[in-house]
Amino acid sequence: MTKRLSLVFDFTLPSDLRKTAGMFIGGQWTGVQSRPLIEVENPATEEIIASVIDGTEEDAQAALKAAQKAFPAWAALPAMERGRAVASLADAIESNAEHLARLVTLEQGKPLNHAFDEISASVTFLRYAAENARRIEGDIVTSDNPSEEIHIRRHPYGVVVGLTAWNYPSALAARKLGPALVAGNTFVLLSHEATPLSGLALAALSQKAGIPDGVFNVVTGRGPTVGDALVRSPASGLITMTGSTRAGREIYRTGAENIKVVRLELGGKAPFIVMEDADIDAAVKAAVAARYTNCGQICTCNERMYLHRSIADHFLTRFVDASKELTIGDPLMNADLGPKVSRIERDKVAQIVSKSVESGAQLLLNGGVLENGVYSKGHWYAPTVLEVRNNGNPAASEEVFGPVAVAMRVDGFEEAVALANDTEFGLSAYLFTNNYKRLAQAPYLLKFGELYLNRSNGEAVQGFHTGWGMSGLGGEDGRYGFDNYLRKQTAYLNWG
Repeated sequence: MTKRLSLVFDFTLPSDLRKTAGMFIGGQWTGVQSRPLIEVENPATEEIIASVIDGTEEDAQAALKAAQKAFPAWAALPAMERGRAVASLADAIESNAEHLARLVTLEQGKPLNHAFDEISASVTFLRYAAENARRIEGDIVTSDNPSEEIHIRRHPYGVVVGLTAWNYPSALAARKLGPALVAGNTFVLLSHEATPLSGLALAALSQKAGIPDGVFNVVTGRGPTVGDALVRSPASGLITMTGSTRAGREIYRTGAENIKVVRLELGGKAPFIVMEDADIDAAVKAAVAARYTNCGQICTCNERMYLHRSIADHFLTRFVDASKELTIGDPLMNADLGPKVSRIERDKVAQIVSKSVESGAQLLLNGGVLENGVYSKGHWYAPTVLEVRNNGNPAASEEVFGPVAVAMRVDGFEEAVALANDTEFGLSAYLFTNNYKRLAQAPYLLKFGELYLNRSNGEAVQGFHTGWGMSGLGGEDGRYGFDNYLRKQTAYLNWG
């Protein structure tokens, strides 16, 4: 039997929608009677905590129509007024942080303290976006003709469609929503079907924050149905998506039919290089955090470690010991690792490890699947450490997206860089060294959109989070990310 959503998040939905969650379209909560439903599972207990509508193409069209209707009035508002509305949403999220963090933990599985971090990031994304209201700027360019100026202006696209992954259901939505709205666009959000509740919570809070009807809409359902309709429709002007490279390819292909502007933040296979002169204490600490945070379910995670041969034994001993010390359990009690988000995702990790061992990987720490005793319910996978000999091993070439660390020994910096670049992905890379020349060379040598030099992962809101190659195109955050939600128009102003 479906649990009452009100037990988890009492203020989120109208009273008649507490057992199952409707969609938020045009400022109204849709009914759920006689609709097919998707059950939302707590990955730590396999308990069904709520149900949402398994949406259709018609639901997608209704949301797009509502966003289209709201666009002219929203775009006509002064940017500062739009910014104040987004800042009010940030305030509402901050005021309800405990409820929102608990909701993230229950639907996604991350430890509660990490869920609080995600809610804090959501607030930061929105507040930074609100500050950009004063930064919508254009240019006046000198003309070749007399009595003429060339004005280059920035305008919103219209309706923006946001498609978000399950690993950060609140933060990813806020990261896209804030700049889109401040730029003058309206927004339709489709959260991943595994974690739809956080997006619906944002919708409810947006209404309380005074964002006008139709400016922010949330639909639920599956990507191949609802997502495809949102991307395919001529009504959507810009598609922004965070998810797998496989899904990104499909969206890019579908968007091409109507020459859509598409921004994609996709998978990664981040190298973690540790040289002989590195601060080993700092490197081990960063490697552990960058591998195991959110159960390894972060696109910028440490996916493959290249260790200078002279320090490899010492580093691996320290790393394996630190991995063994991590606690695995109830995410509401702030264990270091919660469960994988689903049984399917857990089994994907197990399959990669199995293939890797068959291909010659050495198991330095065999954590693996946990499914007995207190782990008889839930999707648990314990920290696992592999050592491989080459990049052809599945664990070194495929995105693991789980608590599995992969190490390889190298003889020098040049070899490490060559192995790091030997991938189709180009999202993030790490380097630990105290050699200034190597640090200075790294941005020229490492073919990745984001580098972490002598530090762990975690991008700044004023930076620019972008991938190269199969890790995507476009990007989020900072002034470059904000500019992605605006298109340019050139006007030749002649008064002669």
